[in-house]
Amino acid sequence: MWVLFSAVSIVTIEKTSCLAGKTEQAAYDVKNISGAEIIMIGERKVAESQVEIARLVRPNHLNSAGRLFGGLLMQWLDEAAGMVAMRHTRSNVITASVDNLRFIHGAYNGEMVVIIGKVTYVGTTSLEVRLDTYVEHIDDGMRHPINRAYFTMVALDENDKPKPVPRLMIETEAEKAEWEAAKKRREMRMKRKEEGF
Repeated sequence: MWVLFSAVSIVTIEKTSCLAGKTEQAAYDVKNISGAEIIMIGERKVAESQVEIARLVRPNHLNSAGRLFGGLLMQWLDEAAGMVAMRHTRSNVITASVDNLRFIHGAYNGEMVVIIGKVTYVGTTSLEVRLDTYVEHIDDGMRHPINRAYFTMVALDENDKPKPVPRLMIETEAEKAEWEAAKKRREMRMKRKEEGF
């Protein structure tokens, strides 16, 4: 399904809710669009933007305790979140916030670090990306979790202004559960922002 936005007014459209299959009204302000430019917003599946990145931990990645620098892992996570968000939005993106960055276990020299990122929730101009990080053992291929994080990314237009993002097609119970959990995390972020945290 594609939604076309007029370049001269606020357009109200009917859309199908990703979660409940209900029809609802959605209004988008497109007054900043000049001329006859049209924005096309579609729907994308979670799998369409999912990424998997593998990195080998080398000596220059280690801290003085011999483990992977937490800050370097955060950089890798930010890059992965950006790739997921760019695939979903087909546009430039920026990191707005990071939630629940949990370090479960360290990674060491010579180990393979695997990062899997996927979209869990979309708003009007932002989306949440879940990132799971594993150490993959080369001898048996088993993966053991070492980190989980949630990044909020904002889609940007050619003027670096927030732009509408494609809807997310929810296809499985697991994706539905992630969507509901993401809504709660969003509510908590908004509450923290209101309270100045």
